[in-house]
Amino acid sequence: MQNQTKNPTVLQWIEEMKAIVNPDKVVFIDGSKEQIEQLREEANSTGEMYRLDQELLPDCYLHRTAVNDVARVEHRTFICTPTEDEAGPTNNWMDPAEAYKMLYDIARDGYKGRTMYVIPYSMGPIGSPLSKIGVELTDSIYVVLNMVIMTRVGTAVFDALGDSDDWVRGLHCKCQIDEENRYICHFPQDNAIISVNSGYGGNVLLGKKCFALRIASYQGWKEGWQAEHMLILGVEKPDGEIKYIAAAFPSACGKTNLAMMIPPEGYLNKGYKVWCVGDDIAWIKQGEDGALYAINPENGFFGVAPGTNEKSNYNALASTREGTIFTNVVHDLDNNTVWWEDLDNNPPTNALDWKGNPWNGKESDVVGANPNSRFTAPAVNCPSISSEFENPKGVRLSAIVFGGRRAKLAPLVYEATDWDHGVFVGSVMASETTAAAYLAQGQVRRDPMAMLPFCGYNMADYWQHWIDIGKKVNSDVAPKFFNVNWFRRDENNKFIWPGFGDNMRVLDWIIQRCEGTIDAEETPIGYVPYAKDINLEGIEDQISFERLEGILEVDKELWKEEAEGIEEFYKKFDRLPKELSDALDQLKDNIK
Repeated sequence: MQNQTKNPTVLQWIEEMKAIVNPDKVVFIDGSKEQIEQLREEANSTGEMYRLDQELLPDCYLHRTAVNDVARVEHRTFICTPTEDEAGPTNNWMDPAEAYKMLYDIARDGYKGRTMYVIPYSMGPIGSPLSKIGVELTDSIYVVLNMVIMTRVGTAVFDALGDSDDWVRGLHCKCQIDEENRYICHFPQDNAIISVNSGYGGNVLLGKKCFALRIASYQGWKEGWQAEHMLILGVEKPDGEIKYIAAAFPSACGKTNLAMMIPPEGYLNKGYKVWCVGDDIAWIKQGEDGALYAINPENGFFGVAPGTNEKSNYNALASTREGTIFTNVVHDLDNNTVWWEDLDNNPPTNALDWKGNPWNGKESDVVGANPNSRFTAPAVNCPSISSEFENPKGVRLSAIVFGGRRAKLAPLVYEATDWDHGVFVGSVMASETTAAAYLAQGQVRRDPMAMLPFCGYNMADYWQHWIDIGKKVNSDVAPKFFNVNWFRRDENNKFIWPGFGDNMRVLDWIIQRCEGTIDAEETPIGYVPYAKDINLEGIEDQISFERLEGILEVDKELWKEEAEGIEEFYKKFDRLPKELSDALDQLKDNIK
């Protein structure tokens, strides 16, 4: 074991874990190119990963998970706090003492005949006041190489940590990939995460949702900052000024597409640009000037492959062309590259599907790539990556945007009346389910701030934390809150708004509202644009002015039904912040 740190708490913990999992050897990950290449070579030789064509896809590899291990397992994900109340009604809870015993029993001797890899990693730029440090132990080279892409890894992390005890402990043990004994457990008070019997990225890249949201949201609550499931983008105007926006969307609402959006031609010709700071997670903290600043704690993208193509998300696809790990996609044997559904209209005929079975894309009636197949790509590959990506201070937020998928209810965009109302708008975020979801089509699933699966403590306390942050932020520099809905449908069940790059037109209005250069109509739910203020230049053949007016309307009858749904949802929480119940009462009054 070549030790890289003298931190006594790290060394002690490693010894404790070694005694449980019993590895044959221990390897510290130093982040060097030589070590990474050595691990790639080893993974390729054992079949853990497959080296793809190095001319077409340099430093890219393919990995297949077990067929029973292809997605996050929410029902097997637990928050382990001394009392169930601390975890709250929206989390699965387990007693910490019971959880540790169960997990250590499952993991016992789990590394026998295997190597323990010690991964020191930083969430956020190393040394930033907004960053945090973790150490993950794993017996998977796949995990090591993914963590190298997704976080900042190496000896510099231990140097930054010094002797501090402020770091997150993460143990991952593949065990037998037994889905009956698969658990992803979080211990917020102990800064600890344990994941057993999974090899899928969302369950085992412990820096991602486990640390960056579940543990970090708890840390933020205790330390006065926020960990949010939000993209961060910058809109650059023709004069060079950049306004930054953080936005939260439930799954299947186009979050990555928005984060890496290319503005429509009319805006490009005028000199507008959109810069991606992050596509998934934002850590937000008040700066010395009283404004809110955000960093993306990640260093890469863990994106869903199917549906990603040059038209839907050019920048995401471009990000995958070098140094990327593809998981559970199609392996094209003719040119040793990868393919997935909707990549293009030319599926390979001589290929292996995501399970490793022979597959002919022209003839097969089954999908080649798993619907949740992934790419892990370095953020620096993204053509639109922001120059502020590594800024240790983060970027100043002008707006916070919430969104959902509603066919009839929510207008294209509206603005909250103030901070507390903005928190209310975020707390009642919802999407109607699509046919692909477990729930019946059209059923409303509430996902407050898109944090339902990721909040590491009681959601009522989380909302209160949002309210408390608002009290500290200087009102003259506080971000404004908005809600967007790209998914209004017409009488033929077709989407009315064109979406994708044209969402820039809505961002344009949002920025003008932040600058105070444009008026809006006061409605029962907040401030809605006048149709004339949404720029339709170049898309008049796709959406008429009358259609636009239609998707900006607020239907009181539909909102009465919505208010009932909100009231029912709020009943789950025994200490709902008064500001939220007041906002609901105000909504009810407004729509009488």
